[in-house]
Amino acid sequence: MQNPHIHFSDYFNVDPNDIESYGAFNISLINDLPLFIDPFLLFNSRKPEYQSLHDQMIDYLRFLRDKSRKINIKKGLLNRWYSFPEVKQTWLGFSISGNQGRGLGLDFAESLNKNLHNVFKDFGNEKITLGSHLEKLCLIRDGIGKDNISDFTTNLIKEYILTYTQSFAKKFLKNQFLNRFHVEKVRFNYKTESWETGLYILPNFHGNYVLLTPKDILTKDDIWINKNDLVTNYDGILSTMPNNQLRDQLNNYLLKILPEDPTPKEKRLAIMNAILNHPEYIEYYIRYKEENGDNAVSVSEERVRQTEELFVTQIKVLSSILFSTTKFYEITGDSYSEARDRVVFLKDVIENKGGWRLFYLNEKPITRESDLQILYRLTWFATGYDVSREVDDGRGPADYKISYGRRDKTIVEMKLASNPQLKRNLQKQTEIYQKASDAQKKLKVIIYFNEKELERVKNILEELDLITDRDVILIDARSDNKPSASRA
Repeated sequence: MQNPHIHFSDYFNVDPNDIESYGAFNISLINDLPLFIDPFLLFNSRKPEYQSLHDQMIDYLRFLRDKSRKINIKKGLLNRWYSFPEVKQTWLGFSISGNQGRGLGLDFAESLNKNLHNVFKDFGNEKITLGSHLEKLCLIRDGIGKDNISDFTTNLIKEYILTYTQSFAKKFLKNQFLNRFHVEKVRFNYKTESWETGLYILPNFHGNYVLLTPKDILTKDDIWINKNDLVTNYDGILSTMPNNQLRDQLNNYLLKILPEDPTPKEKRLAIMNAILNHPEYIEYYIRYKEENGDNAVSVSEERVRQTEELFVTQIKVLSSILFSTTKFYEITGDSYSEARDRVVFLKDVIENKGGWRLFYLNEKPITRESDLQILYRLTWFATGYDVSREVDDGRGPADYKISYGRRDKTIVEMKLASNPQLKRNLQKQTEIYQKASDAQKKLKVIIYFNEKELERVKNILEELDLITDRDVILIDARSDNKPSASRA
């Protein structure tokens, strides 16, 4: 059997060092990885081409704003000008299964159109900030988050990413891996007020093209200008504002609406109300973020480095171990046995073959369930089974549904031992998901990183009478009971 083709470099037979030298991220072709484009990294960049891309984005938003002032934009134009599919060919972002995201539909279009008059009325004529920022929308509107901002940014700079990938493909990929693709909505024609199609030579993956993205415009977790930071750093931003009158107004307003001895939730809500009543504060917040833009670069670089280490470097080590020491990739059976055997193999590699290091960065354990779930998905190479992550069949999303047709389904829940909701999940949640999905079987996988977590899990399992349940599998990812690297 061929070695697992998990990443771009594997499938297209290209040296990972060439991808690194080119400045691109070596994506997975099995599942989206949790990175996305931050428009601030374009704005803050010293590269003229990135600054130009940001200017083009602002030009397009200015066009939309001016149009919305003159005409009542009907649904057809909203779809044409505002709605975009997710650029799934980047294999980055927020997809819960494979690389199929939701994109920007009519809800986003209507929200953006509605807010152009007030949120972006000064686009290009800012008096406080150094520039214009699309991210401003997510500071004002609920329901508009980093995924919307990133999807919109990716679509508005798609022509650049297409050209960037085409240049790499022509230089480093063999012709057998390339194809010509007509791509819709690559550039906007201001004369015809419509999006144009382009023709590109790109990497061909099962009949669709693949796009590479420069690492220096990517980040993880959140964009630099974000709503949580807007509220969390309220006091710090307030103290740096040169506008004494506005600062006093904000302080007085907050004192009036804050209850005595407020809870953190009440304080956060009061701060947000104060900001919405004095939106000029947002301008000073953005100015503060602009002045500290170099931190955005260093934070994003570290987040991308950690993601690359985990989902590229270490997953290659894991797949190599599984491929060379087991028949992991040759398992055949029903969905339950296949899912369980894979967990058991994974458990053995982690506990006994050095795979525990997969879950550590800078000697600290990874404690995010989403990251662990993606790692599990990446081990399902060359399977005929449908491996769907976070499938919601009406009663909430299960971590995985493994299925082969209608009648062979297994639910798999992967949890951290430190999860505060672990007892509830073990007691009820998986069964609810199982019933909603019409799944015949279920598995509950718990990963722990220290002795204290193990004791907690054991106590919960004893209390729920699950200590001997075959469907509950514990994985020991501790570092303090494993051989050191020098002796392993």
